[in-house]
Amino acid sequence: MLDSPVAQIIIPFVGGLGLFIYGMQIMAQGLQNAVGSRMKKLLEVLTKNKLMGLLLGAGITAIIQSSSATTVMVVGFVNAGIMNLVQATSVIMGANIGTTVTAWIVSSGEWAKFFSPTVIAPIVVMIGVAVLITAKKPRTKDISSIIIGFGILFIGIETMSNAVYPLRESKVFTDMCVTLGHQPILAIFAGFAITAIIQSSSASLGILQSLAAVGLVPFSAAVYIIMGQNIGTCVTALLSSIGANKNAKSAAYIHLLFNVIGTIIFSIVAIIIFKVFAPNYATNIISQTEISIVHTSFNIATTILLFPFSNAIIKIAEVLTQRYQKKGADDAELVHLDDRVLETPSLAVESAVKEVIRLGNIVKDSLNDISKAIKTKSSEAVEKMHENEETIDKLSDAITNYLVKIFNTHVNDTQSSSVTALIKIVSDLERIGDHCENIGNVVENMINNDVNFSDEAHSELSKMIDKAYQSVYFSVISLKEQSIDYARMVARLENDLDGLQIELRNSHVERLANKVCTAEAGILFLDVITSYERISDHALNIVQVVVEECGHCKEELEESYVPETN
Repeated sequence: MLDSPVAQIIIPFVGGLGLFIYGMQIMAQGLQNAVGSRMKKLLEVLTKNKLMGLLLGAGITAIIQSSSATTVMVVGFVNAGIMNLVQATSVIMGANIGTTVTAWIVSSGEWAKFFSPTVIAPIVVMIGVAVLITAKKPRTKDISSIIIGFGILFIGIETMSNAVYPLRESKVFTDMCVTLGHQPILAIFAGFAITAIIQSSSASLGILQSLAAVGLVPFSAAVYIIMGQNIGTCVTALLSSIGANKNAKSAAYIHLLFNVIGTIIFSIVAIIIFKVFAPNYATNIISQTEISIVHTSFNIATTILLFPFSNAIIKIAEVLTQRYQKKGADDAELVHLDDRVLETPSLAVESAVKEVIRLGNIVKDSLNDISKAIKTKSSEAVEKMHENEETIDKLSDAITNYLVKIFNTHVNDTQSSSVTALIKIVSDLERIGDHCENIGNVVENMINNDVNFSDEAHSELSKMIDKAYQSVYFSVISLKEQSIDYARMVARLENDLDGLQIELRNSHVERLANKVCTAEAGILFLDVITSYERISDHALNIVQVVVEECGHCKEELEESYVPETN
């Protein structure tokens, strides 16, 4: 069976396709690792205007060799709140231009004989492997991956071309290609189906070019197939948007709308040209270089035509997704974290920071609720605090798991340090939530057993409650703004609370001696002030981590405040 003519074509062809895709992935990963740390700066440039976004989309896609990967990345960025739809639209349009680079690399063997796969591929792989074996620095290893991937890509395209060469003698296959040239809808569907199945328009185009290399593809058939490929590449982004928020789904639809509208317009133009103006040209055999020209021209023309109408495309995409609306998203759901962003560790860390800040705000609200509860003995406030505590626990676990995932990506030393710092901060925030729950248990005990603090105890406790809340409040701001000034305020508050706890304990002993309060109330009072003092300790832990991440040392906090004298 393996000796049959069909098997001798299919097996080498599939193997060549596998090498082509694998080469692209190795090359893309190496390039991504080399520039990933600069991705945040690139996105900051992106916010300036749409044209910069367009250029960025083209540049990123040219680097990672896949418009599908870029669009999936964009969907993840939108879902994580890193990018808005206007920015996403510009990047998506640019991605369609950037993806044409692969076709030019593949066709280089035609117009630059030195770049023929048979000549350059073995040399390139040999050089890449030599660099990989001798490299010590991660950056050098990334460069070797780029070189090796480039060589394997060429070997793959050469293997595919050699595999399909016998098809030149097959009348059935050549007739099928001619039929596709006369049936635009069928050819567009063929391009769409192949691309959707293998999840890569670059690989699909590589297959088309391997067939063109042995003279099997009519010009008209190639044009329609290329247009179908542009729609097929949208499938990956649409699949990636499943489970994402409304804006992320809109980003995926923007990609689909852009390619479908472009395909409809230029398919009509192509049909008119081939039917009316150049019917003989439609049957001419297309070359690899001509495929690159058609592919590039189609994508650039579509972008030029639709770029001015990007806002209208956004509105249409939002209408298509208007039925998808989360009814009051659960606070325990991750808002800024998306596994798709893990492909770019620097941005994954940025997303994690945003989510940790959101966790901090929930903790702050929980502390505010329980402080109200202890002042008013409100069972409703205690119940709300318990609900917040469940949310805090779920979010803490989910954020920590995501941070571990970041660790398992290609992170540099700076990113690794940031992830470690965030894990510590999440732990401290969770402990603050636990202390809130402890205070809530005290309030429930007071309600159930009709225990009350004296007016003097309430008055003293109010000072501690306010300072503890401020310490948590300023610690979250310090994290958000990476501010050492707010960190100093937290350090001062923590020092005040240490002194205040001693003062309140002494006052408490006097009240017990004078029988102003009961022993039961006294025990609960001590539990409360201990919990508030420990809350301030955890707030100080948070800002100490922030200070270290800002490049300062913990001693600066100790030198930055003067203890209050009472």
